Formats: sequence, C-alpha cells, structure tokens
Amino acid sequence: MKQYPLKRPTQPPREPRFTIKYEEDLNTAQLAVVMTLEGPILVIAGAGSGKTRTLVYRVARLIESGVPPQRILLLTFTRRAAQEMLKRAGLLLQASCDRVSGGTFHSTANALLRKYGEAIGLGSSFTILDRSDAEDVIHLLRTSHGYNEKERRFPRKNTLAEIFSQSVNKMLPLEEVVMEDYSHFSQHIPDLVQLEKLYTHYKRQRMLLDYDDLLVRLLELLETQPSVRRRLSETYQYILVDEYQDTNKIQARIIRLLCDTHENIMVVGDDAQSIYSFRGANFRNIMDFPKEFPATRIFRLEENYRSIQPILDLTNEIINRAKEKYPKHLFTRKGDGRLPALVQAENENFQSRFVCEKILELREEGVSLSDIAVLFRSSFHAFDLEIELARCNVPFVKRGGFKFIETAHVKDVLAHLRILTNSLDAVSWMRLLLLIEGVGPKKAHAIIGTISKEGDPLKALKGLISRYPNEIQRGLMDLVKALEAVTEDHMTPSEQIGFLYHYYFPILQRKYDDYPKRMKDLEHLHTITGRYQRLPEFLADMALEPPDESVSDVAGLDREDEKLVLSTIHSAKGLEWHTVFIIWALDGKFPSAYSFMTDEELEEERRLLYVAATRAKQGLFITYPINVYDKVLGSVLSKPTRFLDDIPKDYYDTWSLIEEGF
Repeated sequence: MKQYPLKRPTQPPREPRFTIKYEEDLNTAQLAVVMTLEGPILVIAGAGSGKTRTLVYRVARLIESGVPPQRILLLTFTRRAAQEMLKRAGLLLQASCDRVSGGTFHSTANALLRKYGEAIGLGSSFTILDRSDAEDVIHLLRTSHGYNEKERRFPRKNTLAEIFSQSVNKMLPLEEVVMEDYSHFSQHIPDLVQLEKLYTHYKRQRMLLDYDDLLVRLLELLETQPSVRRRLSETYQYILVDEYQDTNKIQARIIRLLCDTHENIMVVGDDAQSIYSFRGANFRNIMDFPKEFPATRIFRLEENYRSIQPILDLTNEIINRAKEKYPKHLFTRKGDGRLPALVQAENENFQSRFVCEKILELREEGVSLSDIAVLFRSSFHAFDLEIELARCNVPFVKRGGFKFIETAHVKDVLAHLRILTNSLDAVSWMRLLLLIEGVGPKKAHAIIGTISKEGDPLKALKGLISRYPNEIQRGLMDLVKALEAVTEDHMTPSEQIGFLYHYYFPILQRKYDDYPKRMKDLEHLHTITGRYQRLPEFLADMALEPPDESVSDVAGLDREDEKLVLSTIHSAKGLEWHTVFIIWALDGKFPSAYSFMTDEELEEERRLLYVAATRAKQGLFITYPINVYDKVLGSVLSKPTRFLDDIPKDYYDTWSLIEEGF
C-alpha cells in the first residue's frame, strides 16, 4: 500500500516570554549590549565595568528570545570562566545552560578535532602534549640528530619550544622570530628550521598534538573542509568571545571562519588591557575587528564598580595618552577617596621598608593582608622586598612556582594512563621506562625504537623482556602487568588510577625523600578522576585545564590565615585588591629599557601600568627608587615612569621618604 505523508500543522511562532528584569538589573550601556542580538558587535569593556555580568545576561536573553542553547558558543580563556558564566545564566533562567557550548579555544578545538579530525587525517585518539612534554620531544630530537654537539651553543629545549610556539601563534616565519627576539642564535637558523620540521613530523607520526597544534589543526580543518566549516557555522549561530584583546592571529581567523554562514558574533574586550604579546596575543585583532566585520556596532562599558574616582581619574589620564585606542572614560558612583600616591625612595631598601611599614599600618586599620597586593613588572623586582617582609614577619604568597600538573610524580602517573589511549606516545613510554632501575636514556630509546614498529607496543615490550638482566626484567614485567591490569574497558579512570598507585608507590618512595607530601598530590589526582567516566576526557582536561597548585606546595607554606599577595602584573590581570602597591615604577625599569626600541612595545608597557593601577579599589601607591645604575642604558636612573610625565600633579600626591630623626 502506498503511503502519503501528511505535513505537520504549522504552528505560529511562540511569542518569547521574558522573566528577567533586564532594565532593573543592568545599567544603560550593559542593557544596550544585551538587547542587541543580531549582527557583529564589539564591546569595549573598561576595567571593572561588569563585562561578565553583561555576557551572562546576553546568554540568558538569547535563550529567552527563543535561540536553542545548543546554537550558542561561548569562548573564554579559562574553562572556569565559562562554567561560572553559564552557571549564573542558569540561575537567572531557573534552568540549566548545559546545552550551551562553553569553554576555552583549546578545549573547543580538542572537542571538534576528536569529532571531525578524520577529515584531515587526524584520529580521535590523539594525545595532547603539555608544555613540558613538548620540550621533552624537542630535546629528544635535538639530541638524536646531534644538534647538542654544535661548536657554538645551540638553544636549550625550553628556548626551542618558545621559538616554535611564537612562530605558530604570531603566524610568522621561524626565521623572522629568531632575528627579532633571538638574534644571538641567528647562525643556527637553518638547523632550527630543520628541527621544527622534524618536530612536526614526529608529532604527526605518533598522533601527538601540543597546545599550538590544537588551534593550527582546527584552522586547517575549517580552511580545507568547506562542508565541515558550514556545518559548524550553522550549528553555532550565535558566538560570544570574552577577552578578545588576548586572542592571537589564529584564534581571530578561527572566529572569522566559524561565522561562515552568519555574522552573529559578539566579542568583548579592552584594548587598554592588551598585555600578552609575548604569548602571541595580537593587539590588532581588537583594533581591526570593525574592518573584518564592516557592519560592526561598537558599545562601551564605562561605569566602573571597583575603584574610587581618584584612582579612575589617574588611570584615565594614563591610558588617554596611548597612541592608538578606543576612547573611553571610566567613572564610578562610589564617590571620592584618597588620591593615589607617587612615592620617591632613596634606594631599593627604602622602597621595601616603606611598603612593609605601610602594609602593617593598613593591617592595623583593619585591612586584611590578603586584600593587599604588591605588583611588579618582573619577578626579580621583588627580591629585596621579600627579604624585608620576612624580617618584619609579614606572611606573603608569591604568584608562580610549579603547577600541579608539572610536578614529576603527577606526570609519572598520567604517563601510564596516556599509553592506554595512545600506544604510540613515545614521550610517555620514555617516562615509564626511565622509572625502571637499570634503564637509562640509551636503553629506553632502543626499547621504544623496537616496540614502536609493532602494531601492539605493549605486546612487543612483553616479548623483549627476556633479553635484559634480571633487575631490568623484573621492572619491565611489573610495568607490563600494571598496564595490562588497567586496560579493561569497564574500569573508570578512578579505578585505573587507584590500581596504578599500588604499582607506583614503591617507585615514589625510592625516588623522593619527601614522598609523603607528594602522595598528597596523588590523592588529590585520585579525587579529581572521580568526576570522570571516560579516560580520554580526563586526560584532555588535565592537559588543557589542569589544577594550579600542588598540594605539597600548599602544605609547605606557613599556615597563616591571611597572606599578602606578591605578583607580576601579568599574573594579576582580572584580580582586585583594597590596596595596591606598584613598585619599581622607575623609567628604564618600568617601562623596561628593552621596550624603548619600538613604539608597539612601549605602548604595551603603558597598558601594563594601566592594568596594574586598575586593580586597586581604595588605595594606590606607585613607588620608585632613585639613583639606580642600569647596565643596559649605562646610566643612573632617577626619574619616575615616563607614563606619568604629562599628567597634572593634582591627580596624585607626591611623597618623599626620609629616615625618622633626620
């Protein structure tokens, strides 16, 4: 019997029901952004102006307007930021926003490549190399091809990784990167070009991707596969990007291609806070966005919810003198307060003593130490201050040090799991083999060279065991048994890692005197795995969004309830404190003498000072020592940062330090 399909009755489109009181919850500028749903939008969000709130409400407005959540893509620079925004949007809507695609550029690239990567010859079981893994691969190639035996010193692995990464992120020829930033290695350019090719070939052969490759391969997918590009563009009909001033050229190109079938793209950022060019961030992306999308509407968020007006007056003056910018004027309804202070110190020790004494005064006034920060351009600027703080018994924490994922013992355990998802991962095999007593780099290389030629490297390793002395035999057999035991498909990552601890614990005891502290990290890792059902997802998250602090590092700190924060300005972006001290604001140090070469570098130094000053809510002290000899300039530095030169003196107080009793 022939069937005749009847069309479904068409329903008139449902009128959207808006339950959120947008007009009451947002200021005028924020509301204008949230209500503009179609077309390209550039939001210039001044420091402390509520950009996150604006993004949250715009996601909610899109959904309330009838846009399916799965058609929205939210790109941020940390997964935590995306999760927080979507959680807040869900609370507004009284419904989950789980179906909104939200995450970092790299995590999004990882997900898309695992789904569509076959189109460019990339299998879904690829392994992601973190920075130290990438350096290990480079070192392996550097050594095996004899580059370490050059008469003139060849760059070390970390420098090589940085050169290769800059070339990728800035989309510049390697030769240009070397001549611009590493000219002392210019005689090695032909070898560096060849080594980069070897590195790329090595990764592709073994299904390894470093962080940069995630973006490069996603760009390759979008550029070479029109059908995939259209499909993704039709899937993500509304795209929102946070911190657009921090994107690099590849990320900007990816955004352009994802808008293949529409231009519903909103980017939020602040040109005045573009300070990461050393990572490849491109100031031109935010400045040229209206050229890339000619129909762009520009909105400015200028009401500040963080700082008192005197601090904003000074920061407005600093950034208004930038050569290229989107004009804006930050204001607040908080009212007046104390003027910022420019503090002249006779020498570095006077500067350190002032900072310590003022911090202790603030503490007596009821300001918590943890609500005070000392910011500096370069980490070594704080060395003298650290000594003075210790002398005065002021507890502090300094931003930096090893991240949790970079600790050797955590990397050891993860290497076992990575072998399970990609048996061609030579970096992880090397790490595991070197844990075995009696196996050095030479033997490990030989073993890897043999087993990598086989379809089943683990089975091949088992067949090699009898060739080695008893001590190595025992170690290899224990390793094979451990890996075989955790290959069962039904095991969760938590069960796998729990079993591996029994194998790894004797190794941990043998390698480290402080193994009880390191065991805390492994317990923490075990806890994290409990959130995952699939090993590939766990390993991808550990590579892309690892926890920041090692538990053993935390345990080793002085157990004060509160601690002063010492931080580079780059690490302080996005944070805020009651009172901020900016030290070493001395011309030649901040801005650095090295930045005098080009206008672009000098302008980024200006933005760096702006970012530092806008972290302060109630108090701001800018200090500088005088009579400091500078080796680069070959002269004595004695004047404050040039970024204050043309600013009228009524925007700040000037202080001069003197010894009591003189």
